[in-house]
Amino acid sequence: MRRAFKYRLDPNVNQERELAAMRETHRRLYNACLDERKTAYEAEQRTVKYTEQSAKFTEARKTNPFYANINFSSAQATMRRLDKAYKAFFKRVKGKEGKPGFPRFKARDRFDSVEFPKYGDGVRLNDTKLYVQNVGDVRVHLHRDVEGKIKTVTLKREADKWYVVFSCELPDVPILPTDNPPVGIDVGLESFLTDSYGKKEPNPRYLKDALPELRRKGRGVSRKKLRSKNRRKAVKRLRKIHARVRNLRKEHHHHVALKLVRRFGFIAAESLDILGMIGSGRYTRSISDAGWDGFLLTLRCKAESAGIEYVEVNARGTSQCCSRCGEIVPKTLFDRWHECPHCGLSLHRDENSAKEILRRGLLVRIGPAGGNVGH
Repeated sequence: MRRAFKYRLDPNVNQERELAAMRETHRRLYNACLDERKTAYEAEQRTVKYTEQSAKFTEARKTNPFYANINFSSAQATMRRLDKAYKAFFKRVKGKEGKPGFPRFKARDRFDSVEFPKYGDGVRLNDTKLYVQNVGDVRVHLHRDVEGKIKTVTLKREADKWYVVFSCELPDVPILPTDNPPVGIDVGLESFLTDSYGKKEPNPRYLKDALPELRRKGRGVSRKKLRSKNRRKAVKRLRKIHARVRNLRKEHHHHVALKLVRRFGFIAAESLDILGMIGSGRYTRSISDAGWDGFLLTLRCKAESAGIEYVEVNARGTSQCCSRCGEIVPKTLFDRWHECPHCGLSLHRDENSAKEILRRGLLVRIGPAGGNVGH
């Protein structure tokens, strides 16, 4: 089991400068490799491989002082990052699903992380200090212990603040018998989620609350001259608001997921096509504001860490199917109440969906012959 531990860094002025230089060198390396691949394909219809670019980088380090100043393994990780983006692009082209999305050149504000693929090679943790090659010992706010074996380390910049993310390998937690009841959860917009017992969690809508301020800061950015210092300052102020909204949303996800894991012994949720729902253009902002994908990922990770069984079931028809008798009761999106003419069940549609999700989840646990209830 992999688990990430994220901590705030507190670099001094010199370390801040060296971290910025390292990030900028990696950005330019990424763009140079992308330019090489693009030029070779347009001129010769040939795809440049990662191994070729890694060999060229080794030679370039002898003459380029900026390349020589960064960790070799982290530079390889940056080139693999581009290679992965290229392979994903060609995979999307062959699959013909949506827009292929050719890999883009990274602007100064769109390359914010540097990965060290092997712990101890260029980076290591010494008590409350993080040693980074050619940067020095940077203070870390260790608000909790790092658990497990550290496999990779990523330095990340978010809204002018630096963080370190340790990806650690931990032993799998066995699922043990428990007396806690099972639950099915249905995520939504009217309420953030409704469980199969009828309890609802309110939807905080952090992005909606921040929209007035975001619009003001956005207008401030648009009024500044392109590529000017004032524009970069305005962009930083805008990014800080987005970072605050993102952090509040994550905190809410963690609190709700923790309550579910502590209360229940089996959790069933929907397997949602979030990208498809957002791409439909209806309620896009509200769905993004709720952050269902991030919440379900957080819930799954917390359940696995606590030894709680977690399953995701097919979401198709959960709001139309009666959870008591299984008959289909057609509804529009604006029909908020479930009234079954066959068995007389009457309850809120979200609670009915949660009960149906729990029924399908229990079937997944049993493993029925046939039936489309899959993960």
